[in-house]
Amino acid sequence: MWHAVARAEPTEKTETEMPKMKTKSSCKKRFKVTASGRVKSAQAGKRHGMIKRTNKFIRNARGTTTLSKADEQIVKPMMPYAR
Repeated sequence: MWHAVARAEPTEKTETEMPKMKTKSSCKKRFKVTASGRVKSAQAGKRHGMIKRTNKFIRNARGTTTLSKADEQIVKPMMPYAR
């Protein structure tokens, strides 16, 4: 009996919608946007070569940091839906 039921036709859209903008995959993996709008990222220089780094450098490079204004202007257009 199910095959005899008429299927509803899809409703036609009167407005044309713009396609979604894409977020750069590299940016969504590396950056977050804070509530105040700054861009947060991991500290640089801690992937390898820790023996030659000073203890002070390693200690100060813990956690995350915010990008400079100039770097924010590069990253933010690649993340159109970040708030």
